[in-house]
Amino acid sequence: MTLYDEQLATGAEFAPHAGSAGGSGASTYAVVTEEDLLTVRHAVRSATVEAGFGLVDQTRVVTAASELARNAYIHGGGGSLVVEQVQQGGKRGLRLTMRDTGPGIPDLEVALTDGYTTGAGLGHGLGGARRLMHEFSVHSTTGEGTTVVATRWNGR
Repeated sequence: MTLYDEQLATGAEFAPHAGSAGGSGASTYAVVTEEDLLTVRHAVRSATVEAGFGLVDQTRVVTAASELARNAYIHGGGGSLVVEQVQQGGKRGLRLTMRDTGPGIPDLEVALTDGYTTGAGLGHGLGGARRLMHEFSVHSTTGEGTTVVATRWNGR
């Protein structure tokens, strides 16, 4: 367990900082207040620009990050977002890892279905985020939380 994990488990405030994900170009952002949702959007936008994404792909990644952060905030009781620049072969990309310690998702297949919602939303968040990214995985354990890892590769 890292210091951040301990802070998250106790509900302590956590400020964003660089390099916490163990890779170069990685930053971690707490998602515990509504203001953090805006901070995440701005941070991810900056990361997409730094990674050389065009405007359309910037919008895709920022939208996916916003949906994931909002889900963690509303349904998971908050969490953390790691934004990491990645490379594979000659491709550059951006990987988002959203973690929460909420109740988990009992049925992932249903949760990824458009129109499914446990709240007042339209039910496009998780499935929509999946469609906006090139790689997408969800690990959720009932009573322990959810981790979503999503990557978009720069086509330029």
